[in-house]
Amino acid sequence: MSDITQSLLIIKHGVEEILLEEELRAKLQTGKPLRIKAGFDPTAPDLHLGHTVLINKLRQFQMLGHHILFLIGDFTGMIGDPTGKNVTRQPLSREQVADNARTYQEQIFKILDPNATEICFNSTWMNSMDAAGLIQLAAQHTVARMLERDDFHKRYHQGQPIAIHEFLYPLIQGYDSVALRADVELGGTDQKFNLLVGRELQKHYQQSPQVVITLPILEGLDGVQKMSKSLHNYIGINDGPQDMFGKIMSISDTLMWRYIDLLSFKTPDEIHHWKRSALEENINPRDIKVAFAQEIIARFHNAVAAEQAYQQFVLQFQQKEIPDNIPEITLSTTSTMSLGQLLKEAGLTASTSESLRMIAQGGVKIDSEKVSDKALQIAPDCTHVYQVGKRRFAKVTLLKQS
Repeated sequence: MSDITQSLLIIKHGVEEILLEEELRAKLQTGKPLRIKAGFDPTAPDLHLGHTVLINKLRQFQMLGHHILFLIGDFTGMIGDPTGKNVTRQPLSREQVADNARTYQEQIFKILDPNATEICFNSTWMNSMDAAGLIQLAAQHTVARMLERDDFHKRYHQGQPIAIHEFLYPLIQGYDSVALRADVELGGTDQKFNLLVGRELQKHYQQSPQVVITLPILEGLDGVQKMSKSLHNYIGINDGPQDMFGKIMSISDTLMWRYIDLLSFKTPDEIHHWKRSALEENINPRDIKVAFAQEIIARFHNAVAAEQAYQQFVLQFQQKEIPDNIPEITLSTTSTMSLGQLLKEAGLTASTSESLRMIAQGGVKIDSEKVSDKALQIAPDCTHVYQVGKRRFAKVTLLKQS
């Protein structure tokens, strides 16, 4: 098997589509390191495992000797990516974009080699583009072509507003490829239209058009909608080891295989062995899920943390015991305190409204007993163990203020 064929097998694993594969082969045959671009809008401060589907593929290209262009869309982030949105997306402030971009840089090097990764910001060239340049860029695409994009098409025919600046987003993303002279651009399947705009703009600027590689969108813990912090179905790469372990163990045995296919660094042969062993009932799928969870935790933390998370999981969930060393918190009140307020003050929920929602969903326990009364008042001068969901515990003492 030739080196090119072997490289293509690695690159193609887990991808949705390559446009065009023969162009990619031709670029690889030059023997030169390719410029591999992937863009991320810093719309939230933390990355989750859904983002790492693409970052893992960048890592594979990096290991094959290619040059990674990790583009942070600090300029486009202030426009707001309309992809997949049924309404106009609210843009971020410059301060929000800067803060989020900073955390992105800290997190990606848990996967990528910092010595072989070039961090780019599209404000570098977009801040210097004047109005005439932007108009010339806009002249490279028609409204009819923009309305071919699925989300724009739906909004137009449903009579929902589309702001003019939203049409600029795919054009600027495409121009990023021109500015960076990208050979290959990676993106989720929902980015295909934007990636192809980059190809067309490169042709206009007399550049060799980039190869477009799309990757699947990873479903969240619910197995239905894509992983998203706003949908509360995500596993953050900055989640603690125990929380990460518990979330992975909560996914279904069916969804587990999709996570393994898209996220594991095991070889295809090793994954195939796992699947065959589970099918032949030589191994319990739960044990495979444990091994996968430990792999992910070791990647973002370390092997010791992975083993400790497993032992804690066994204690907490398989033996149905309250974990050791839970936080001990003392609160004070002039009279009674509502359960919702107590959970918020103890840091078990982000807000009183979240407390009430978790109570209504049956996700709150006091001393291992489920609580369903959202109006419950807690009397002072008592101590109880409070649990929210499967992984949040605190031993709370409520004292009466004198």
